[in-house]
Amino acid sequence: MKPIKFLFLTLIFVQFSQQNFAQKINGISFVASRTAIGSEHIKPVLEVNGNYVALMPFGFFRDIKNPKIMYNSNRQWFGETRKGLEHYAKEFKKSNVQIMIKPQLWVSRGLYTGYIELESEENWKILEDSYEVFILEFADIAQNMDVDILCIGTELEKFVLNRPIYWKQLIVKIKKIYKGKLTYAANWDEFKRVPFWSSLDFIGIDAYFPLSDKKTPSVSELEKGWKPHKKEIQRIQKQFQKPILFTEFGYRSIDFTAKEPWTSNRVNGKVNFEAQTNATHAIYNQFWNEDWFAGGFLWKWFHNHQNVGGKNNNRFTPQNKPVETLIKKLYRIN
Repeated sequence: MKPIKFLFLTLIFVQFSQQNFAQKINGISFVASRTAIGSEHIKPVLEVNGNYVALMPFGFFRDIKNPKIMYNSNRQWFGETRKGLEHYAKEFKKSNVQIMIKPQLWVSRGLYTGYIELESEENWKILEDSYEVFILEFADIAQNMDVDILCIGTELEKFVLNRPIYWKQLIVKIKKIYKGKLTYAANWDEFKRVPFWSSLDFIGIDAYFPLSDKKTPSVSELEKGWKPHKKEIQRIQKQFQKPILFTEFGYRSIDFTAKEPWTSNRVNGKVNFEAQTNATHAIYNQFWNEDWFAGGFLWKWFHNHQNVGGKNNNRFTPQNKPVETLIKKLYRIN
């Protein structure tokens, strides 16, 4: 009887695991706005078969000499604050859309957050203490609102690598408050060095990997470009035995979109919908059918759907562009 019982339990476990990954996270990164939202703002997300949204409150600090984080300020947009986050989450929950809370930092004058590296122990302590208050407040919100995923940080490579003990202790404190799933959004060239994946539920990657130097690469050429990156992603996944989650992914509708997909400061450039569509199709083909892949959050989606994107827009948003139709089709499959 023991072997039969063991086989029965094994089958239950396999069935549960398959069900757990059968429904991918078909996510949308929903940009905070100045105003409240309602069903008319959520409907376009549902129409592309989005089943998750990432909601992104913001904290700010002046510079590396003044690293105390400020947030919930009257100077912020409504959606970036605690009150706005709670409102957005309630509205999406009415439509049975799951939530990932993804707090982010902004440093004045546009210093990339991955480069935050302080000059003194005193300043490190100021940053650490204020970040703890910041993230634990959102952990409390996530718990109280029964949010499915909390992202504990976004692209903070130098902060993480310089202060690993702090981060491991912070994760323990977060888990005392929030009982849901945890991830961290590592940049595409950072995820291999994150020291605390074993303490989280997902290996989170902002997936802006360089894939091709061509102006308009084909889907097959882009999939070929994915091969070395996918191999490295699988290596880390096997090392930690955690599912991969693309905490951000997406491409601009511009020539050479897959050369440096992270680049957002080239405002000028020829609109190229084919390149954006091909790159989106390629990333889906490479990952959404893998059982170790949990899904991802498309970057990025604005609340005022009818007034954004369109034929003259070369930015990341897929709204009112050919790729929106593709996303609707692909997100319906999984």
